[in-house]
Amino acid sequence: MPSALQIDVRKAVLDAAELQLGRHGYRRMTVDGLAQAAGIGKGTVYLHFASKQDVALGTVDRLVDRVVSRLEGLADGPGPVVERLRRMLAERVMLRFDAVAGYAGSLDELLADVRPALLERRKSWFRREARVLERLLAEGARSGALRRLPPDGTARALVDATNSFLPLSLTARQLGRRADVAARVAQVADLLVAGLAPRASAPRSGDGR
Repeated sequence: MPSALQIDVRKAVLDAAELQLGRHGYRRMTVDGLAQAAGIGKGTVYLHFASKQDVALGTVDRLVDRVVSRLEGLADGPGPVVERLRRMLAERVMLRFDAVAGYAGSLDELLADVRPALLERRKSWFRREARVLERLLAEGARSGALRRLPPDGTARALVDATNSFLPLSLTARQLGRRADVAARVAQVADLLVAGLAPRASAPRSGDGR
C-alpha cells in the first residue's frame, strides 16, 4: 500500500498535469515542468510514473476513479432503484463535464499523441462504470422495479447511450451551457430508464377486456 507521502507526490504530479494538459495539451507538457510545479525533482516523478504518457493517462484514471466512486455511492444509497439509475446516468456525464470545463481543447485533442493507449484505456474505464450499473440493474430486476434483461449487455448499452454527452471529441464549451447539457442528459436518462420499466402483462383471452 502506498504511503501518505507517495500519495501526496502522485497527487501533486497529477494536479500539475491536469493544469498543463488543460492549458496546452500533451505535446507541450514536460516532465521537467511537472516536477517544478509539484515542487519535486524530475527523478521523483519517474519513481511514481513510468513516463509522461503514464502521467497523462493517470489524470483521466483519477477522474474515472471519482466517477466510479460516485456511481457506487448512488447505487448503494437510499431511494427507488429507478431514481438511483437516473442519477447515475446523469452524473457519469456531468462529473466529467465539470472536470474539464476549463480545458482549452477536448480530451481527444489534448491527448492526441497518446491516442492508441487512450482508446485502450478507455475500454477499461467504461467497463468499470458498466459493472456498477450491472449491480443496480440486477437489484431492480429482483425487486420488480426493472425488466429482467441481461445486466451486462444492458449496462453496456446504457453507457454507450450516454457517451455522446461526454467531453471526449468535443470541449465542454462545444457541448453547450452546463444547464442545457444537464437538461438533455436528464431527458435521455428518463427515456432510457422508462425503456427498462416492467412491461404490463397482456390481457388474457376471454377476460372481458
